[in-house]
Amino acid sequence: MGKQHRESFPSGKSIREKASLEIVHSDLCGLVQTPSLTGSHYILTFIDDFTRKTWVYFLKNKSEVFEKFCNFKALVENQSGQHIKVLRTDRGGEYISKEFLCFCRENGIHKQFTTRYTLQQNGVAKRKNRTIMDMAKSMLKAKHLPNDYWAKAVHYAVYILNRCPTKVVMNRVPEEAWSGRKQGVTHMKVFRCVAYAHIPDQLRKKLDNKGEKCISIGYSEESKAYKSYNPSTKKLIVSRDV
Repeated sequence: MGKQHRESFPSGKSIREKASLEIVHSDLCGLVQTPSLTGSHYILTFIDDFTRKTWVYFLKNKSEVFEKFCNFKALVENQSGQHIKVLRTDRGGEYISKEFLCFCRENGIHKQFTTRYTLQQNGVAKRKNRTIMDMAKSMLKAKHLPNDYWAKAVHYAVYILNRCPTKVVMNRVPEEAWSGRKQGVTHMKVFRCVAYAHIPDQLRKKLDNKGEKCISIGYSEESKAYKSYNPSTKKLIVSRDV
């Protein structure tokens, strides 16, 4: 009763999986006091253990975690042809709801939980979230942007990390390890740099400006295009002609 202490955590490399989706790490980061431009307060990440590719979702409430996981599961299983075998999380209420546990049982997903107050057992997700938030905060401070741009910075940081080398994936970046395709970086621009988005002929008159001044905030996932934001009109612009 008087002398018991916690056991030390083993040092060295952990056992790595040999295929995509054998283990998926997840963690919920928040509450972010300042709402994003779309009203989100939480960051939900999923990390594939084998490739270290990261997916990020923005939530307004914790109750959305189960819905986002269902969307994530459908997306990655369709893309890879594999099935999620293990989901490793902490014991947050959003992960241990009856609905979530029942869904995992029905789909053959083994749930692994950390023991109480032992964040080290979900270290991959915790470290990734810390790295993402440190990058996002640095980008906001460097470009003197208000805090409500944090979700844009987080999304940009994840895009960069998926295309940067990591020591646990040899000779490939996470995006290449996941998709099997070489990744180029020549299209990448500095976050919040000035961007002039072309205005199509159909949307302007003869003497109107041919472009509008915006700031670059990332890359579209649906189109081969850049995402820019016009602070004056508060509109998001998706265009390849920037």
